[in-house]
Amino acid sequence: MFNLLRIAVRNLRRYRRRTILTASLIVTGVVFVSVFVAVSGSFKDMMIGQITDSFLGHIQIHRKGYVASIDSLPLTMNLKSQAVKKIDEAIKGIPEIEAYSPRIKFAGMFSNFVETTNIKVNGVYPEKEIKTAPFLLSRIREGEKIIKKGQILVPELLAKGMKAKVGDMVVVIATNKDGSVNGKQFRVGGILESVTGPGGRDGYIHIEDATEILRMDNMEMSEIAIRIKEFSQLHETHNKLQDMLSKERTEQGKPIFEVHTWEKLSPFYNVATMIDMMTFFIKLMLVAIVLISIMNVMIMAVYERVREIGTIAAIGTLPGKILSMFVIEGFCLGLIGAVIGSILGGAIIFVINFSEITFNFGRQKGLILSTSVNPNDLLVISVIVIMVSVLASLQPAFKASRMDPVQALRHV
Repeated sequence: MFNLLRIAVRNLRRYRRRTILTASLIVTGVVFVSVFVAVSGSFKDMMIGQITDSFLGHIQIHRKGYVASIDSLPLTMNLKSQAVKKIDEAIKGIPEIEAYSPRIKFAGMFSNFVETTNIKVNGVYPEKEIKTAPFLLSRIREGEKIIKKGQILVPELLAKGMKAKVGDMVVVIATNKDGSVNGKQFRVGGILESVTGPGGRDGYIHIEDATEILRMDNMEMSEIAIRIKEFSQLHETHNKLQDMLSKERTEQGKPIFEVHTWEKLSPFYNVATMIDMMTFFIKLMLVAIVLISIMNVMIMAVYERVREIGTIAAIGTLPGKILSMFVIEGFCLGLIGAVIGSILGGAIIFVINFSEITFNFGRQKGLILSTSVNPNDLLVISVIVIMVSVLASLQPAFKASRMDPVQALRHV
């Protein structure tokens, strides 16, 4: 086998120009794919981080049926205090959970005493909310970076439309679940930048102010947002939490709670899925490049070395060894391309990070592109390239091993 490897390497050196050209194509493909995987993967991670850490959380728990009617924020489907206690117990039994934040969400009217518009209000415990959505405070463009009682964080475009500024007095009006209307004056404590674009109309107040507006005698929650310690354990933690809460059922035997990951709650999950599909098709393109390049060069090698193949067959070289020789040549080409391509890809990724390229995402400006590639991804790409190289060289190698020595020696 070692002798066959030496012969294969010698043949690749004999046809240096063709070897360099073929290896260059493979290197280009590997570099392109590795950089694309790094950039798209980093963009996807950043996008998920912005959404989950700004307002959504990694996992949310609701009363069964709430998510189906989440657009209307129904107060009649809030979690009662007993249900919240059971969720607290379940959360405390899962060490993978870092923080959680109970929220009261309701639709209300926002008035500046001259005009009125609608607003979605989030009543939160400030400390718990900041631990669960750590980017929340960084979204406050004006005012103090805190949520105080008697103050409201107003979404940026709503504040602009209603000409509300930090320090202004406004009124929030809401209808409680019994149908009665109540209002409360707030001071604008801050202007909140939207994550999801111009449609964002979510304001934040202290949870005790929310219970006062809604005239709640007993605390009820619309949802509980959860942040986990390691994002890679998202589905494992979700399944564990769901298993624990699925034991809680109504008298009719129906589940009380529903547990969703961010993927079921945000339309941006579809964008993340599209990025994964694009990565898959880019890898397919790499396979096509390698397949065509290796097969082309090996077919040409067989045609150019017909008399040589006839000679080594005539002196007693077995067809299996002739086949192995050409397959090893293809293997070496794939190996060289994968190694050099991985090194160059890593160097380009380093340069991208060093350059600190900035871009905008939604309302977020000046985000720095921080690329990284998982060593496992590079390993998978390299293995694919080498395997395809071997497969592409099989047909020409098989043809060479089946040549008749007499006919081959007569070849001109």
